[in-house]
Amino acid sequence: MKLADHRAQTRAEFHERLRRIGAERYHDRHPFHKRLHGGECAPDEVRAWVVNRWQYQSRIPMKDAAFLSRVEDPQLRRIWRSRIEDHDGGVDHGGGIRRWLALARAVGLDPDYVASGVGVMPATRFAVDAYVRFVRDMPLLDAVAASLTEMFAPRIHAERIEGLLKHYDFADDASLAYFRNRLAEAPKDVEFGLNYVLDRADTLERQDAAAAALVFKTDVLWAQLDALWHGYVQGNIPPGAWRPGEGLLDAAIPEPAPEAAGAS
Repeated sequence: MKLADHRAQTRAEFHERLRRIGAERYHDRHPFHKRLHGGECAPDEVRAWVVNRWQYQSRIPMKDAAFLSRVEDPQLRRIWRSRIEDHDGGVDHGGGIRRWLALARAVGLDPDYVASGVGVMPATRFAVDAYVRFVRDMPLLDAVAASLTEMFAPRIHAERIEGLLKHYDFADDASLAYFRNRLAEAPKDVEFGLNYVLDRADTLERQDAAAAALVFKTDVLWAQLDALWHGYVQGNIPPGAWRPGEGLLDAAIPEPAPEAAGAS
């Protein structure tokens, strides 16, 4: 192998390498998202997505808190902690977690049921927990690099807003507030995170590690959708996972047919 093969990529080359990972592996390419955005999901498939995606949403501020617990640089802590505030919100209002539970209510789910996490599939839980452990345990550069899936998120949020508004009765400004807010929040996170990685990945070894971290994160996102597809599109719901009819608001539970109501 030539010595040149061991040189670090230029900043522009490495940036393009990261972008290619997203183009090839980001979960906007998954058939479940195409089904969801195209209006092909049955109501219970949408509910299953909301229930399981909660596990990821609820763990984002926890993984960021784990990251901050290892950061000695006060300036990095000051910048990074806004991510927790974006998701947790204030004591009484705001935040991505509350907005996700508003979406849960809109699709007919009891927000308390969703927040309990009891209906989450095992594969979803394992994938999300693996991401939290990764951010907690790996070098800071790798942990930041894993967050760079946010580079590709605005596109999927825009597609999701358009698709859900077009195809589903529950979709309106209130129920889709989580995605609209992320259109404004994600770019500032990306700008800082990307520059952090490009500045510090200054050897080929560090660039390879950062790229591997981003691949790992795309795998985490993809695995969650694989589980949804297997469980709720193909009908192989695992033990303990949410089942249609569970955790619904009273208004979302269909009234029994007259003949059923009178049966003994």
